[in-house]
Amino acid sequence: MPSGAGTGTNPIHNKKAKKANKELDEDDLAFKAKQQADKKARDEMASKAKGKGPLNTGGQGIKKSGKK
Repeated sequence: MPSGAGTGTNPIHNKKAKKANKELDEDDLAFKAKQQADKKARDEMASKAKGKGPLNTGGQGIKKSGKK
């Protein structure tokens, strides 16, 4: 096989053209509204947790008792 063979674009992975006039039904609109509400809630939670530092840094390791 010569070098560089098969380096072209694969037609399976080519992007499909977007439909310009995609009609959204009620389910699609409700789903998009739910996604936006979830994203807003995540952003609010992240802003509340900001500045408090990590809850568990992973540096503690396994806790051992003092008994032998």
